[in-house]
Amino acid sequence: MTRAIILNNVSKAYGRSSRAVDRFSLSIDPGEFVVLLGPSGCGKSTVLRMIAGLEDVTEGEILLDGEPANHLTPRERSMAMVFQNFALYPTMTNRANIGFPLKLENPRQDHSARIENTARMLGIESVLDRLPGQLSGGERQRVAMGRAISRQPSAFLMDEPLSNLDAKLRNHLRAEISQLTKELGVTTVYVTHDQAEAMSLGHRVAVMRGGVLQQVSPPREVYALPENVFVAAFIGTPRINLLQAVVHAPLEGRMSIDLGRQRLPLPEPLSPDHQLLRIQQGRRIIVGLRSEAVRIAPPSQARPGEVALSGIVEHVEYQGHEALVHLNTGSRPAVVPDLESARPDRGAPRRRHTTAGGVGVLERLKGRAAGYLSGPVAVLDEPSSEAATSGARSPDRPAVTASDLVVRTGPDMRLRTGGQVPLLVDLAHLYVFDHHGRRICPLPKDVPGLDM
Repeated sequence: MTRAIILNNVSKAYGRSSRAVDRFSLSIDPGEFVVLLGPSGCGKSTVLRMIAGLEDVTEGEILLDGEPANHLTPRERSMAMVFQNFALYPTMTNRANIGFPLKLENPRQDHSARIENTARMLGIESVLDRLPGQLSGGERQRVAMGRAISRQPSAFLMDEPLSNLDAKLRNHLRAEISQLTKELGVTTVYVTHDQAEAMSLGHRVAVMRGGVLQQVSPPREVYALPENVFVAAFIGTPRINLLQAVVHAPLEGRMSIDLGRQRLPLPEPLSPDHQLLRIQQGRRIIVGLRSEAVRIAPPSQARPGEVALSGIVEHVEYQGHEALVHLNTGSRPAVVPDLESARPDRGAPRRRHTTAGGVGVLERLKGRAAGYLSGPVAVLDEPSSEAATSGARSPDRPAVTASDLVVRTGPDMRLRTGGQVPLLVDLAHLYVFDHHGRRICPLPKDVPGLDM
């Protein structure tokens, strides 16, 4: 029997320190495979342990099949957990390890048939009478999974079960786990920091940051429609290019996005997504471009919706089937906390009054409310007042990072380091985030009204 798991505003705090998990809400359907994804320390394992009953819930409620479960012990929840470090008894044979939970449930019953069936399912029949220390890492993880499967639990809880294995074995076991959970049809909650695992395994991916749930969506949607800069940066290899920019929207003339030393002119007539960018006139934004949204080609080869840029080759990574070209376009990358070190605060003076086209009181209140929920998603340099009002480039801007754009190319393209190359940007795959890191282009699913 599989079961539904619901978490309603669940929080976990240790003493007086900050919360490890803050108001986490998630509904998991029976038989669904949900992956909790995020960097180390984001609270994903704590959520898993609260579902298992290994951690008490500070606030909120956990429901199993619609019934409150906060008071239930781990044994009463009928779930099986697979740990990162295998957690096998070293003095027991693998047969005894798989059958141990069955022996606890019913000591007098013969469990040989169920153990044999489980081992056959995992392909470890030949090692049942060995000790865990005599097995490879992959075989030990299969034994650990066999111990969980033999119980026939209502849910599998997996805490980074493949992180201690080498890359080739991880890929092999990942496919096995996917096939196995489909055959068993058991609700599965899987914790990982590896976005490749999350995208290939989960029916839905729940991205966490700082104990706060950022987005829950199917893998394709998490990649194609990230709700904020953090999700966009965490999902995808190589990481999405995030560039600081300012919208330039004159009353007469073509609208463009100022990247610093170059501009992206928006095609006319403007698409619905790009029309809403007009209200961002003079405001700091973040432009997101995945590596497949930019190609190296001259303007004469531009397709509809593509605009020209140029870049200087800083470095080329040969990957075998492709090459990653690191370019300097004269732009400034945006910094994403929790994924990289933030830039030091230079003590820039804070403006109390709104300049023309600047951020108003309502926007500041919205940003403050967003900060209470999950903290700043992106860190931007403070632009000069001239740049904020007109979008013009300022000579006082800080030095440009050497490489600010990564582009995919074929493995046969020959490029010279230091050479300038023409680029074409597909604006259909352009992401724009506001200065708080929230996605504003493509349009969010729920566009708030003025009353909100």
